This record gives sequence, C-alpha cells and structure tokens, in this order.
Amino acid sequence: MTDPKKADTGEVLYDLPSPYLPHAATGLLHLPRFLAKIRKHLKGELPKSYQRNFCHGFDGFLCAHLGVEPRQVVELVRQYGEDPAELDKHLLALFPKDLRAHEWNRELVQKGSSGMGRERLEQVKKEMGIGDRADLISFADMIEYDEGRIK
Repeated sequence: MTDPKKADTGEVLYDLPSPYLPHAATGLLHLPRFLAKIRKHLKGELPKSYQRNFCHGFDGFLCAHLGVEPRQVVELVRQYGEDPAELDKHLLALFPKDLRAHEWNRELVQKGSSGMGRERLEQVKKEMGIGDRADLISFADMIEYDEGRIK
C-alpha cells in the first residue's frame, strides 16, 4: 500500500522494504529495497524525494561493493522484474561469485558511525527536528524512522 505523505524530507513511501531486509537469494541487505525502487522508477512512480538518491546513496554503495553499475541492475529489473526467480537468476549471474554479503551488511548497518558520518547524521536529525533521538544511530535507522518503522 502506498500512502505517501509530506515530511521534512519530502514525499514518503511506506511500501518500500526496509534497508535491513535481506534479499532471499543473496543475503544482501538493502537489495530488496533497491529492486522495489527500480520497479517504481520504471513505472514513473518514484517521488522526487527518492529520485535524489536513486542509484546513488545506498543503491550506489551496494553496486560499488558488487562491482556493477546501477544501470545494469535497472536493466535486469526492466527485463525480468515480473518474474522473481528469473530476476534472481540474472542478478546472480551479474554479481560476483563471492558476494561478501557479511562485509556489505556490516557496512550498511554502520553507515553514519564514522567521524564525518556521525556529524552528518546529527545534522540530518537536527534538520528533521529529532536531534534528541540517541536511538537513531545509522542512516538506515533514519530511513526506518522516516518511513514509520521506527516510532
């Protein structure tokens, strides 16, 4: 169910998967979310607030980790996105044999914990009017908060 609302960060979609959700065929966090954003993009349903970081941010970091271009993943979703098994088969063929999922997953959950990352995270929280929220410790947490999965 898409229930967009306006927030400090722009339009919010509540039907995107959590960045903490692993992809069934690979174990990679954020991949189901990236695939869902691609599907929305291809249908012209990705709001401007999400287009800013589409194929950048976590999407780009994930693709860089895998050594692929985001446009390659977009093209596979365009071709095979309606058939999950076929899409997974082609993603596994595109991605390296050693996904190093444990490395990516650790990196994702820690985005925002470096010195510069913490500064930026605190700045974003202040801009959103939640600067006092000590429980939001990563950028994935900020996505969870923004989309209502963390209250």
